[in-house]
Amino acid sequence: MKNFFNQFDFQSDQLFNSLNSAEIRLVHKAMETFLIKKGSMLFYEEGIPTGIFQIKQGRAKKFKRGFSGQEQIFYIYKANDILGYHAILGEERYQDSCEAIEDLEVNFIAKEKFLKLLDEIPRLKQAVIKNIGHEFGVLANTIAVLAQKDQNARLAIFLLLLEHRFNENPENSGGIDLSRDDLANLIGTSRESLGRSLKQFKDDAIIETEKRIIHITNKERLMEFLNLELIN
Repeated sequence: MKNFFNQFDFQSDQLFNSLNSAEIRLVHKAMETFLIKKGSMLFYEEGIPTGIFQIKQGRAKKFKRGFSGQEQIFYIYKANDILGYHAILGEERYQDSCEAIEDLEVNFIAKEKFLKLLDEIPRLKQAVIKNIGHEFGVLANTIAVLAQKDQNARLAIFLLLLEHRFNENPENSGGIDLSRDDLANLIGTSRESLGRSLKQFKDDAIIETEKRIIHITNKERLMEFLNLELIN
């Protein structure tokens, strides 16, 4: 299962892991802390990048709007994730958007300070380059799931991924707390169609719901339904 989760995890929360204490101090010195309200944008498609973000608390969604205006969510960021550096390094405008789905506390590093840190800390530059390659693979895996799996399989995969990301301690799981609109946009369907799939999973005793929170009650049954050995 670890390999399965790694295939869909940006792992940007590990970018600073290889730095020594002096290098960590340089990074922290460059940071400013901001509060961002739920529903506000960290950045938006075609916007000019001004810096990178490290989420200290809360969650945000990475998405792109299709020709019809429908959101396609590609990733849900959580605490410690780092984002926004692709456009800076590519010297281009943002190709997608990022919105707070909860009130956020973030550390922000301005573009000029971030580029200076990359010059001063070779280990950080190497980690960022390596992670960009990994994230490309994650997006390719996500697109493959959206294009090749039926709706129930997509829902099952993303429920497993969200439970893993939202609840690092499985013995103290708070369930999957995500709006139905965002969950529908994550798996690439309508809210009404999502409701039918959730009902089927409930009828099959795979999940339980408590208002909008989803609890996986039979992970083994869910994994059998997914035939996960084809993914690992």
